[in-house]
Amino acid sequence: MEPTPELSPHHAYPDHWEADVVLRDGGTARIRPITTEDAERLVSFYEQVSDESKYYRFFAPYPRLSDRDVHRFTHHDYVDRVGLAVTIGGEFIGTVRFDRINDQGRPASAPADEAEVAFLVQDAHQGRGVASALLEHIAAVARERGIRRFAAEVLPANNKMIKVFRDAGYTQQRSFEDGSVHLTLDLEPTEKSLAVQRGREQRAEARSVQRLLAPGSVAVIGTGRTPGGVGRTVLRNLLAAGFTGRTYAVNRAFDEGLATLDGVPAHRSLGEIDERVDLAVIAVPAHRVPEAVADCGEHGVQGLVVLSAGYAERGSAGRELQRELVRQARSYGMRIIGPNAFGIINTAESVRLNASLAPESPARGRIGLFTQSGAIGIALLSGLHRRGAGLSSFISAGNRADVSGNDFLQYSFEDQDTDVALLYLESLGNPRKFTRLARRTAAVKPVVVVKGARHSGTNPPGHAVPVSRIPDATVSALMRQAGVIRVDTVTEMVDAGLLLAGQPLPAGPRVAILGNSESLGLLTYDACLAEGLRPRPPRDLTTAASPQDFRDALAEALADGTCDAVIVTAIPWVGENGEAETGDGEVLAAALRGAAAGGPAKPVAVVHVEIGGLAEALAAASSTAAPRTRPTTLAGRPAAAPGAPTGAAPATATAPTGPGTEAPPETAGAAGTTEPAGTTEPTEPAGTAEPEAAGPPARPGRIPAYPAAERAVRAMAEAVKYAQWRRQAATPGKVPEFLDETTDEPGAAALIDTLLGPAPDPRGRPLTHDEARELLGRYGIPVRPTLPAPDPEAAVAAAARLGYPVALKTTAPHLRHRADLGGVRLDLTDEDALRRAYAEVTELLGKPAELLPVVQSMAPRGVDTVVRASIDAAAGAVLSFGLAGAPSELLGDTAHRLVPATDRDAAELIRSIKAAPVLFGWRGSAPVDTPALEELLLRLSRLVDDHPEVVSVALEPVVVAPQGLTVLGATVRLAPPPPRGDLGPRRLPNY
Repeated sequence: MEPTPELSPHHAYPDHWEADVVLRDGGTARIRPITTEDAERLVSFYEQVSDESKYYRFFAPYPRLSDRDVHRFTHHDYVDRVGLAVTIGGEFIGTVRFDRINDQGRPASAPADEAEVAFLVQDAHQGRGVASALLEHIAAVARERGIRRFAAEVLPANNKMIKVFRDAGYTQQRSFEDGSVHLTLDLEPTEKSLAVQRGREQRAEARSVQRLLAPGSVAVIGTGRTPGGVGRTVLRNLLAAGFTGRTYAVNRAFDEGLATLDGVPAHRSLGEIDERVDLAVIAVPAHRVPEAVADCGEHGVQGLVVLSAGYAERGSAGRELQRELVRQARSYGMRIIGPNAFGIINTAESVRLNASLAPESPARGRIGLFTQSGAIGIALLSGLHRRGAGLSSFISAGNRADVSGNDFLQYSFEDQDTDVALLYLESLGNPRKFTRLARRTAAVKPVVVVKGARHSGTNPPGHAVPVSRIPDATVSALMRQAGVIRVDTVTEMVDAGLLLAGQPLPAGPRVAILGNSESLGLLTYDACLAEGLRPRPPRDLTTAASPQDFRDALAEALADGTCDAVIVTAIPWVGENGEAETGDGEVLAAALRGAAAGGPAKPVAVVHVEIGGLAEALAAASSTAAPRTRPTTLAGRPAAAPGAPTGAAPATATAPTGPGTEAPPETAGAAGTTEPAGTTEPTEPAGTAEPEAAGPPARPGRIPAYPAAERAVRAMAEAVKYAQWRRQAATPGKVPEFLDETTDEPGAAALIDTLLGPAPDPRGRPLTHDEARELLGRYGIPVRPTLPAPDPEAAVAAAARLGYPVALKTTAPHLRHRADLGGVRLDLTDEDALRRAYAEVTELLGKPAELLPVVQSMAPRGVDTVVRASIDAAAGAVLSFGLAGAPSELLGDTAHRLVPATDRDAAELIRSIKAAPVLFGWRGSAPVDTPALEELLLRLSRLVDDHPEVVSVALEPVVVAPQGLTVLGATVRLAPPPPRGDLGPRRLPNY
């Protein structure tokens, strides 16, 4: 709601301060500026606040607000006086305001940079994290208005208020004056305040998904009166799954005399139900959805699954309907899965929820599955079912207008019933957040992702999210950096998921191969080499091998310290009559399971050809296993599993793995005040530890079986790479500070301000060669100078100034870095050679005015490379590296890492390209100075991270010699920095 603006344009209603937030209990609320139209809401809100809360707010009994108070608290200039409110259903449940003050504590205007702050939260909503969310947002508003500190006066008995300030993570000071506690809060974000904010976000968003997946009661709105139809199908599936809560059928068209439908209570509206409904599944036409949502909101429903179609997948008009649907649901504190969703499933024994269109609920298992496509969801459920795999949870989000893959990651991180998270994504609404959450989750359990719509450059119909312009190869590299297992197809996702959910992580790439088919063993061996594994020569047990022979060979391979994983290949036995005997699958499965259970903890996979019952028998081992618990040492820590990879999660024969990493000091708290301080809700203790997470089992469980060697090997290779990432993530790299005379961060900032000017062009501007050299030099990145050569005489003068030998280069855009076209002449040792080269270039390619030739002194011989950094508005800053010319431009052999890069990132970056051997002495050449190259990468990363105005940098070529390197060319572009939503206060995205 936008009021009439004040006379001054600086006082216009700041609609960018509006935000939807998830509260501690998983419900949503809206934060917005208080306006002059809120007088009645404010009075009503204050009447519902207890006397004790009023006393804490005003330091005295204050039963009601005077007209003057109401006017003061609803009239703000949005600069020196600001008020924010938290609303649900349009009504206030909490408020905060600040007033700018001077050094004497009196009202002031800028440049005064301190403000008094006061909070008040309705008693019925205390404990939900309302005030802590308000503190984040009012602090961001204050920083935007040039306020650097908050001051508060708090009664000594108001311990909760004091704790709120202490737990927020900001730098604070306290003193006792005149019977009250004086608090000063420095609003500059700190690592601790950011960790607290993200910890609260994680718990709140995980709780919001948990409320959807584990409701105590479900109402299906739109249940048909006759069999068939979407609503009736969902009701039938709920009942068939044995949902442990209460179920209701709702349809306004029901006859008044209808009491039950399919054995559950039938009602015409939610108002007829005697209890509050937790989850509503909406299956009505799109034009009736707003009415159903309003009915849900007015009767306290906590979450919605909207199966109805007709939204953003239908075009711009449907997209606006979708946005309105989200606004309406959030205004009542509800989250949405959908619209156009397939539904949700939770197989936990205490829930048994199948609120989806899947006719059969999957078996209980340890895999969590999220998909943005109903069709893909159906295919995945079917594929997992055929292979005997169970699920812990399933969400098919449809248009995913609200609950997204990021929310699912938050939930999966905490869910003790999930060992592996599988996600099929067609769009990334917030890539920065996804990368952060994926890295955190992957540290304790595998995250496997298939990304659809990779090459279209647009989002699928219905997905109204920002489109990232970075290539898919870059997206894949960034996912790998975050520990995500990125695969290309849903089949590969299932293959990897089955292995990771049923087998321990491998300690390395060494693979033993054994089986009763020499040919199948050789195929497996070749596939291992193609995937970068280190296979041992296959062991042929011959076609006469019995199940006992398989068991003995597998036990021997597992006991061998020189192998980290085993792949078993099997073909049917041939009977005396020459026919294949395919019925011994169960016997072989029992033999393999026995060997795996008795040997060291190493992953085992089976490749089989038409052995009846084998895959099913292997899958039956633990597809419905109950959650496992982990024994602890005498110190109370989880015990490590024998043979577990270094840095991998400690685990045991009956427990999921998980590194058990501690959480940052994250707390949730209530609000504080100053003007006498107000009321708060209870807070959580600071530094609350993360819940113990699940992960791949430490001992073999279900042994996955594959119909082709390539599929088994590819899944094993993904497990090997993920295990290696886990080991490295246990001791993360460091971001160097470069605190020496070579780095001048303030000088670079001043130079950037000067180059952009007081009114920078939003499109930005490229820097000249000299400007780029000066800026890069502030971070210890010297660029070899070039001098213009508009004619032969200028070229000779430039060479005399620089010193021979020199290079003559054309800098016209179509000829830049194109030595193959004759635009670059090297090793010109004297004036005659330079004049000849100048004449040849201009005769061959055109006039000097078109070629823009320059002269540059020669650099030591080495390997030509390219280093780039760029900022994508959606994904963030990306650092890239490759060899110059064909390897990177034609073959796409380029590696990428997110900024800021660590020392480990830099080392991996130059080693991860396919042409990396050229840098390390390939075919007898001298190895180049890779430490110098790593330092260059880190310095460029630091520059881009420190100064987001540097939106792109290209260093090309960078000649890396055996000793040192030389940057021969540099292009830099500056622009006003793009917004960093991941650093602001918590808020739900609005698509």
